[in-house]
Amino acid sequence: MPWEQQQRLLVGTGQCQRQLEYPNNQVPCLCFFHSMEQYPNWASTTARKRKTPAKEEDIFNGISLDELNQDLLERVLSWLPTSSFFRLRSVCKRWSSVASSATFRIACSGVPSRDPWFYMVDPNLDDQSIVFDTTEGNWKNLNYPSILLQDHNLKSIPVASSGGLVSFRTASGNFVICNPVTGSCRELPMVNSVCESQTIHAIAMNSSLQHSSYKLVLVLGEFPTLTVKIFDSAKGHWEDDFILSRKTNTILGSDQAGDETVYFLSKAGDVVATNMQRSPSKQYSSVITVENGEEVIYFLSHSGTIVACNLSRRCFTEFPRLLPVFFEYSIDVVECRGEMFVVVLWEFLESASLRVWRFSEATRSWAQVAAMPLAMSHEFYGKKADINCVGCGDRMMICVNSGEFRSYILCDLVLNEWIELPKCVVDGKAKEFMSAFSFEPRVEASV
Repeated sequence: MPWEQQQRLLVGTGQCQRQLEYPNNQVPCLCFFHSMEQYPNWASTTARKRKTPAKEEDIFNGISLDELNQDLLERVLSWLPTSSFFRLRSVCKRWSSVASSATFRIACSGVPSRDPWFYMVDPNLDDQSIVFDTTEGNWKNLNYPSILLQDHNLKSIPVASSGGLVSFRTASGNFVICNPVTGSCRELPMVNSVCESQTIHAIAMNSSLQHSSYKLVLVLGEFPTLTVKIFDSAKGHWEDDFILSRKTNTILGSDQAGDETVYFLSKAGDVVATNMQRSPSKQYSSVITVENGEEVIYFLSHSGTIVACNLSRRCFTEFPRLLPVFFEYSIDVVECRGEMFVVVLWEFLESASLRVWRFSEATRSWAQVAAMPLAMSHEFYGKKADINCVGCGDRMMICVNSGEFRSYILCDLVLNEWIELPKCVVDGKAKEFMSAFSFEPRVEASV
């Protein structure tokens, strides 16, 4: 292989952000996996060349891969895109041993963040795990967790996600925590019968990569009596319930709208009351944020208002309405950059408008932070579409569904960019999804 081509293979991906010192500023083997996709026969060719010391020394200017100690090799490989980890075992025996190394997973935990993947939910809840990789901008089909294929767990639906984990709820009401990348799963202990008999309003997750732990939080009951149930993985059991008191809403100026009815649009195009189920995966639509060290869960009430539950202070309050009660619209809550945002799709002045809002404590009102270009949102006019949204970092995915079409849009709140994703084609047919859950693809995330 000509030296110029070898240089192009060895540099330019920018995947390794850690500064390492080598003679002549040469960094060995940082982009093997990136190059393998462009040169499908390159891996086998390289493996043969490894048997010729002279060739190897020519490539790395005197530095051999065998000369790197195991710790350094694992730290270098930990910065590769997560999709590359699936191919570690196919390179050589040493790299294959890295893939299953406990110290390699520790090295991966040192990477501060990874671009999100979006776990897609099929309307029929098929036993497939399809994700959208924002790093490579393509769809991937992962192995479906075997525990969810068992008879008592069939038709499980994802209900929450955090860090590198996704939570599923089974038909029996039990919960399964899964790492979609590795396929590792854990079935949580059954929730007590008292909780099972109550209405669940919100299911949210919060995880800590540093402490390898997570919490699954349920908000249930009937207004104005709300109860919180928390599973703490560090303790390995469900904690005792506690009741949330209702905080007087004089600051926010919210009306007592909990007993009123707002109408949403179903995916079939019918107008239905919100006390009816929206979509199976988003009926518990909620997000959790940490504000001044206090955990707060936001969810949509049956009347269409946003309810904020402060777990630290054990109280809840309602935000003022975003739109008048008689408006027909679809709404969802998302978390981006540690804040709660509301996405609303409604029709106005013979067009459709999709906008993102944030509540301003200073003005005690909702403020618009982003809006889809009218050229894109007008396509939804007259379609009676429903939206299901999820956020991660600066980005959010919006799944737009109606009886006539489905569209998946990725929005960057910082750049105010709106990009429609390509269709996901499986066995020659375009796959349809009704919602998504975001997670960081981390091999080290433990259930």
